[in-house]
Amino acid sequence: MATAFLVGGCQLGTQPPQTAAIAPTVDLRQKEIEERKDEMIRQLAHCETGGSGPSERPIYGGRGAFVGRLQFSLQTVISYQRRRDGTVLNRQEALELAHDYDRAAALAKYMIFELEEPFHWPLCSRKIGLRNEMANIKEMINQAALTR
Repeated sequence: MATAFLVGGCQLGTQPPQTAAIAPTVDLRQKEIEERKDEMIRQLAHCETGGSGPSERPIYGGRGAFVGRLQFSLQTVISYQRRRDGTVLNRQEALELAHDYDRAAALAKYMIFELEEPFHWPLCSRKIGLRNEMANIKEMINQAALTR
């Protein structure tokens, strides 16, 4: 029986050869762009509330007018979520989104990098150089488009 395997081209205990067609391809430039966007959102959250990432407790600022790590007003969440994908949120749903760091960060990335509206965070935008980084990221996106 072992002879049949050897004659047929199979060898026991060896791995089949890897082919490039099967290996997933990763656009490293796009990954770098997304990492830079994520880093800017982390810096913005840290500037706004002294931390980034999920919080064990709700975060309020401006005497309750702003919520979550990224200090959204509920009306901003409602308006921009509708603009982003058509979802109509009530105030409770907007509050939950603002307190969910990942969802709030995704909304902030949309507002900043797709709509180019960093003015919702006037002090921290200046403090962390957000407009300059937006320009750098936009240039990276343009270069990536040219090389495709």
